Amino acid sequence: MTDFNFRNTAELLSLCKEHNMKISEVMLSREILLGGVTRAAIMDQIDECLRVMDGSTNRASEAPIRSMGGLIGGEAHMLHELPRSQTICGSTMHKAIMFSLAVAETNASMGVIVAAPTAGSAGVVPACILALHEDYDISVDVLRLGLINAGAIGYIVTRNGSVAGAEAGCQAEVGSASAMAASALVEMLGGTPEQCCHAASIALSSLLGLVCDPVRGLVEVPCQTRNTIGASGAFTAAELALAGITSPVPLDEMIQIVSDVGHALPISLRETGKGGCAAAPSVCAMCDGCRE
Repeated sequence: MTDFNFRNTAELLSLCKEHNMKISEVMLSREILLGGVTRAAIMDQIDECLRVMDGSTNRASEAPIRSMGGLIGGEAHMLHELPRSQTICGSTMHKAIMFSLAVAETNASMGVIVAAPTAGSAGVVPACILALHEDYDISVDVLRLGLINAGAIGYIVTRNGSVAGAEAGCQAEVGSASAMAASALVEMLGGTPEQCCHAASIALSSLLGLVCDPVRGLVEVPCQTRNTIGASGAFTAAELALAGITSPVPLDEMIQIVSDVGHALPISLRETGKGGCAAAPSVCAMCDGCRE
């Protein structure tokens, strides 16, 4: 019996090639064999994740929702109401930007989200795959496999690197989410496993060095808009990879690079709220505690 317990991208791509499988299919096989669960049970869990994702993208888009910290709220609805004549990113990208804002608002207002891979970066993956699902002829089955593909990339990043802002900066959170989404988009649009990994590597490299500097220590600003950049970057990376453009740095190496760069960041730029945007004079003026 084949051991589908891959540990990195190289092993994943080897399994894809050996069995003529997509990344999502290899990931499914891994979960079935190692988890002792059925394909149907996994799909039930995926459907629940998609249900929550769909709810979190629409909840704040349809009506303004103020965050608990009061720093964000209403941005997704503002984008929803933007006249078509002023949308310059195209329908699918516009939806992805709006959806990513909405998930961040849902999270910051104590709504239910899917942390994919973290709460602070939860808007990227659902924004991308659901926007593509709505605007393209993408079936629910393909949507499910897209999310599983994203999970495979997230698993590899978590196993060999980090998705924690406190450990490696926002590049580890939004960067990883962008890589997951980019890979998912490529598979959903018929790309190869190799193209998926090139897209993920491009997405990660494009956000390399991104710091984690939450204003007032809250997952609101600049976290919300960074989700939109992660989503936009995922679309860009996916389109590049589908065109045949490759990353000179393999995904496994890029994951290690992100980890190395993250550990090189000063503590003030790793979720402590003591540097970057969090240390701006206008931000410190909001709170006496910031002046200490």
